[in-house]
Amino acid sequence: MMLEVEGVRFAYQSRAVLKDVRFAVRPGELVAVLGPNGSGKTTLLKCINAMLKPSHGAVRMEGADVLKMLPTEIARRVGYVAQKSEPMQLTAFDAVLMGRRPHIRWKVSPRDLAVVQAVLERLGLDTLSLRTLDRMSGGELQKICLARALVQEPRLLLLDEPTSSLDLKNQIEILTLIRQAVHEHAMAAVMTMHDLNLALRFANKFIFLKDGGVFAAGDTSTVTAEMITAVYDVPVMIQHLAGIPLVAPLDSGPSLFADRP
Repeated sequence: MMLEVEGVRFAYQSRAVLKDVRFAVRPGELVAVLGPNGSGKTTLLKCINAMLKPSHGAVRMEGADVLKMLPTEIARRVGYVAQKSEPMQLTAFDAVLMGRRPHIRWKVSPRDLAVVQAVLERLGLDTLSLRTLDRMSGGELQKICLARALVQEPRLLLLDEPTSSLDLKNQIEILTLIRQAVHEHAMAAVMTMHDLNLALRFANKFIFLKDGGVFAAGDTSTVTAEMITAVYDVPVMIQHLAGIPLVAPLDSGPSLFADRP
């Protein structure tokens, strides 16, 4: 098993955010973590990556206890892409090279440089190598963050809303790149998302959080209109287009402007 989350609990002061969260992820799985705002999605990723320490439970990666690992050991195994990254006056090449830090001993090796160049080319970013981050679009910057995680050569990718604030084209490109990386390198990825339809198009496993716990988990067959309605408190219907399920919200009541002439 690539990742096992076993009864994780976490609270900010007295407010419980995660309550006995349990699930497992296998190699080759692209997992979408979904749920309403405040359900604990980002906190869950940070607990998996040991950025936050759960009050109870365990996180195991390929059998090893992540919470007992040194930060450098975690960084060799887990690539983390935060929801937002501040643009800096740093070239794209140097920014991506920073992802090799867990592997660098005394100095940057020819292999480190080769890995960075290969990932930049794979993501179509090689023409941006010398451009600074503060001169990039949101989509370009997000790809650089993904490239930095990939050059770590991780076994697991954690991505916090990787498509937030991106236009449709960049959303599709980023998720396609993530899916390809998972399949080509026999790794796994766990990503938090808000867009149900993008998740259903790209992920092959789904974890729905509500009130800090796992409400439902499984493959596409798990995702039903009744379950989504229960999680989000919004009535929906699901239809299929070209074999892909699409979620559409239903009218839940009279219009606010129904009485206008």
